[in-house]
Amino acid sequence: MTRRFSRRSKVNVRTGVLGLMVGLPLIGSPLLAQETPTAAEAEEPVVESVAPVEEPRVLISEVLIEGLQGHPEEERLQIAAYEAMSVRPGNRVTRNDLQRDLNAIQATGWFSDARITPVDGALGVQLIVQVEPFPKLSKVQLDPPSEQLPDSVIEDTFASDYGRTLNLRDLQQRMKSLQTWFADQGFSLARVSGPERVSPDGVVTLSLTQGTVTGVEVTFLNKEGENTDENGNPIGGKTKPWVVTREISIKPGDPFNRNKLEADIKRLYGTQLFSDVKVTLRPNPDQPGDVSIVLGIIEQSTGQLSGGLGYSQGQGVFGQVQLQDTNLFGRAWNAGLNITYGQYGGLANLNFTDPWIYGDSHRTSFRGSVFLSQQVPQVFQSEKNGNIRTVEDYEDNGNRNAYNVRNSNNPANRKFSSVSKALDAFPDKSWFEYEGESIALRKVGGNFSFSRPLNGGDPFKQTPWSALVGMSFANIRPINFSAETRPYGVSTNNFKRGKVKNSDVICIAYNCADSNDLVGIRFATTYNTLNDGRNPTSGNFFSVSTEQFVGINEDSPTFNRFRASYTQFFPVNWLKIHKGCRPKPGEEADCPQAIGVQVKGGKLLGDAPPYEAFCMGGSNSIRGWYDCDMAVAKGFGEITIEYRFPIISVFAGELFVDAGTDFGTQKDVPGKPGLLLDKDGSGISVGTGVIVTTPVGPLRLEVASKDFSTDWRFNLGVGWKF
Repeated sequence: MTRRFSRRSKVNVRTGVLGLMVGLPLIGSPLLAQETPTAAEAEEPVVESVAPVEEPRVLISEVLIEGLQGHPEEERLQIAAYEAMSVRPGNRVTRNDLQRDLNAIQATGWFSDARITPVDGALGVQLIVQVEPFPKLSKVQLDPPSEQLPDSVIEDTFASDYGRTLNLRDLQQRMKSLQTWFADQGFSLARVSGPERVSPDGVVTLSLTQGTVTGVEVTFLNKEGENTDENGNPIGGKTKPWVVTREISIKPGDPFNRNKLEADIKRLYGTQLFSDVKVTLRPNPDQPGDVSIVLGIIEQSTGQLSGGLGYSQGQGVFGQVQLQDTNLFGRAWNAGLNITYGQYGGLANLNFTDPWIYGDSHRTSFRGSVFLSQQVPQVFQSEKNGNIRTVEDYEDNGNRNAYNVRNSNNPANRKFSSVSKALDAFPDKSWFEYEGESIALRKVGGNFSFSRPLNGGDPFKQTPWSALVGMSFANIRPINFSAETRPYGVSTNNFKRGKVKNSDVICIAYNCADSNDLVGIRFATTYNTLNDGRNPTSGNFFSVSTEQFVGINEDSPTFNRFRASYTQFFPVNWLKIHKGCRPKPGEEADCPQAIGVQVKGGKLLGDAPPYEAFCMGGSNSIRGWYDCDMAVAKGFGEITIEYRFPIISVFAGELFVDAGTDFGTQKDVPGKPGLLLDKDGSGISVGTGVIVTTPVGPLRLEVASKDFSTDWRFNLGVGWKF
């Protein structure tokens, strides 16, 4: 149906005017032949300009909208075309007026083509408006297709328009939504334009320019941020360029993504090799829209020599010297030599770490070390109930008691100079020669391990799971402070009147050997969703490991050590002492406080020597007991509930409850050192502490009670307990 809009009136039409208009149709420029319009351009389509001339006006008697016969939205589109026009029957108009109306019809967005033809009629000039509507929208596609854009996003964006006549103005609004999606996803250089074409069956093709990365370059800068020295020479760097570029997930040929680049820069800072990273995007003149990423790197010092004094129960007062380089040979290798010498022993440890093996797609790391140590193990110590001390010589003849040759309270009622002489006199008795020094263990060995996140071969994939496999080897020799071998020990708690139960003379090493060789293989996995590695307030951490030791000779034990731990943090907002917990309007809260819960346990299976038993008690265990003073066991379980809250500046506070048990396994440890020293085996402690944030990490000053008693223990620790 042709829709007529008319006004019946008598009109005189001048022949000269008709000569200017009649038979000279106005034809709009095809929209799809133009370059992709913006939203503004869609509202005001570009048409060929008409030379400004002084034109007479003619009377319009009728307006006819044609070209929509049989269209399912015929009436709607006819009205849209007519209402877009300013010309009405009865108006006197010029050719320029008609041109503006033609532009307005096209600006509605409904029509792929439109023309206005003036026709001389009996009552005046008829305007025949011939329009060609767009087809029904059936599909929208991008050219080239985007691997980053899910099909569901396009479907959801244009779903309301499918099955309806295509409207370019509505299409432009939907295109803005696509543009916003790309920007939100980090594709800040992406541009959606068009349409390039519309097929007869309603398939719209849009043009996509994503801004491709053509290269990643590394330049080194001095501390002033300059890339050349005073002579104009480029600044050189220690770090290998591939150490930098391997942390960049955006590769040449990928579309530029701001979010990914920000994560990449964060990873670069995480290496702790660089003090600053400046990013520049350099346009490619040969390929408009494409860019090269230029990374300006300012290196920081990675070598250090440090020293200090300290105290530990295993080494007493000690001095320490450490030499370390965290960027050895510019390959991000971490190598260090740590030498500690103390009152009771010392340690020399040479360690090496490669945080990311070159060329490995899984981001596998390697760690290894060799060491020589001499320490007093806490397994044989007790703060209040005596200690296990060294014995120079011992002969077991299966008697109830063993006698000290240096004490006259024995069957001979006299002292002997040696066990052998006592045996000559009383060969049927058990004898020992008490020395009384603290037991020390000299260890010589090493270990290495490989660990990787379970990322499926994508080194940039964020995954909570990681796995580790490693191997260790060590020769362990029990000695006194003169470095003489001492395979036996006696508890001072049970040493009375020169004798001790024969069963209470314990083997310090496995099989009462002069030394043990330990060779172990370890497997471990972790799951980590903590929101902060240093002071988490939410998330959880799970770890499980098993280490199998294999006996390689008769004096080498075979056993398995199994451990598991689970930690969960719950954010709270109870105490508001810190000013960050009371933000002003418009400020963000800075109040990291949480309830942390940790459950952990372990089990030894097989013939583990006593020095490999689990120690319970201390700053990283049940804090109401001194180190290893609660239990020396083959199995254990612990639980801790801790409330952490900020106080002021670098100070934070904590309230905690610790509880643990050995499940009655102290008796299963060879020699039963825990029972000989009357260690409790289980208990509960409550306490509080202050944490100071320092450049070397958090320092803890805590006080905790033992089993809700008035027996309080003060503790100084490094780092949070968990």
